[in-house]
Amino acid sequence: MFTATAGFPHAFVPHPPLKTDRPTHLERQIPQAMPLIVDTDFHPGSTRNAESRFGEHKSVAVIGSGISGVCAAAHLLKYGLSVTVFERSNGAGGVWKFDERPPEDPPYIYRPPSIGDQHRIPPGAVFDGGDAKFSNLEVRFAPPSPCYVGLKTNVPTPLMGTTLGNWPEGSPTSVSHSAALQYIRSLAKRSGLDAVTEFHTRVEDVRKTSDGSKWRITTLALELEDETLSARFTEKVRDFDLVVVASGHYNMPRIPQIEGLKGWKDSFPDRVIHSKRYRNPEKYRNQNVLVIGAGVSATDVCKELGEVSHKTYQSTRNGRFDLPASVLPPNAIRVASVENFVPLEAKIEGAEPTLGNDQPIPGSVVLTNGTILQDIHQIVLATGYIVSYPFLSQLHSDTAVDADPDDELVVTSDGIMTHNLHKDIFYINDPTLAFIGVPYHVATFSLFDFQAQALARVFAGRAKLPTQEDMRREYEKRVEEKGRGRFFHSLVTPGHEIAYVRDLAEWVNGYVKETGGEPMPVHSEEFLKEYEVLKSRLRGLYPEVAKNDGELQE
Repeated sequence: MFTATAGFPHAFVPHPPLKTDRPTHLERQIPQAMPLIVDTDFHPGSTRNAESRFGEHKSVAVIGSGISGVCAAAHLLKYGLSVTVFERSNGAGGVWKFDERPPEDPPYIYRPPSIGDQHRIPPGAVFDGGDAKFSNLEVRFAPPSPCYVGLKTNVPTPLMGTTLGNWPEGSPTSVSHSAALQYIRSLAKRSGLDAVTEFHTRVEDVRKTSDGSKWRITTLALELEDETLSARFTEKVRDFDLVVVASGHYNMPRIPQIEGLKGWKDSFPDRVIHSKRYRNPEKYRNQNVLVIGAGVSATDVCKELGEVSHKTYQSTRNGRFDLPASVLPPNAIRVASVENFVPLEAKIEGAEPTLGNDQPIPGSVVLTNGTILQDIHQIVLATGYIVSYPFLSQLHSDTAVDADPDDELVVTSDGIMTHNLHKDIFYINDPTLAFIGVPYHVATFSLFDFQAQALARVFAGRAKLPTQEDMRREYEKRVEEKGRGRFFHSLVTPGHEIAYVRDLAEWVNGYVKETGGEPMPVHSEEFLKEYEVLKSRLRGLYPEVAKNDGELQE
């Protein structure tokens, strides 16, 4: 059954229902023209000449134009590769691109990561409507980021510089989202990315050609006819030598499967949202708000509500990366995790229940310690995001779990981590596929720039990867040391981020004399001083992680 959109003559294809017998990534029927295939000439122990896979003038597709995509594309261009950037929104900036229009809510049921956050739209579809309807269409095509009005950087700007350009002189330690956006776009412009970026272009599918020599990429472009306020969707299929995934962490919301939550959402959809939809605190004025989660975004929401809400409850499972309750505003209280939402009374036949703005939701919330919360007006799920690369569906599994992936998978059914990457960048089975921006708890701009520098040298043939066997051995050793799960990609432990960058630089610089070019730098002395100040503060926020040298898992 199709769900039609007003003013849009072609139906959107809804997400397929999850079935218990849904095939795994290996069982899906994949067309013969586009089989699941990795680099057929790259085998364990292979010493295949890098020039056959990598080298200047190779074509590279970069997916995403946030800071990770901008850094990747800019350094690839500097090394002489032919770059095309695909960005589904109308401009660069990623998570720092504020849009007052919130994305649509996901279904409050389990959705496998392979589905992603995108509405499926048939190629060749034509839209004919007005400004408002086109705006809704644009939101469905490219869901806006979770950026909210008061969002600021929480890493000092001296730690967020890149080799592509400095922050404007006099920039404060913490800057607004608009300043961060301006910085990213300035890097893109000075690096020549505007000329090689296709905006309003969504990547639908990425897989190897039948002979395994190229990556075949299917894109869908939203093309607006300004004079008629009409739009059409144009599909293109192109082949590339190399692919960089830089689509970010914050796309597919994680919806907790808490008993009764879906019923509350169905009854009062505007009162229950994921934090990706949060834009400003004004709608919560004089209300009681339940915020689920105690990470950075959850705590940010609580702080913003401190100025306007009557009372804020922050529910937490006491995770190792929860921020301490001491950072909450006076009107916020830390409470236990939610056991269940007590089912609401039956709906009025033929009508949706309505509430006045000052009326709380007519129900109660039971916490795991037995406490019962009542008179709750609003609920914000600051429960994080699922790792998802829907355009690489053949490298997802909807049934395998994080603890037991095979050597081909990139994402398992729980969407907790990105599997099978060498140094969190290169897909081990076929390193012509790479990822920038996977690590977290880092100085994002700076770290992604270092990753991009290493990537560019490899893709340009200026540095060589280890054999597949050696990459696999190094990866498995890291799994053994850190375990699988969310903490696998974290560099929160003091010193780990510095060591990661040093390791990248030592590796690629080992080839500088042989291949030419300038050595990859490491962190400056100024950075290291600021970094130590930041990590001193983080030791207080995450004492267990610091005390145990980062070996704890969430």
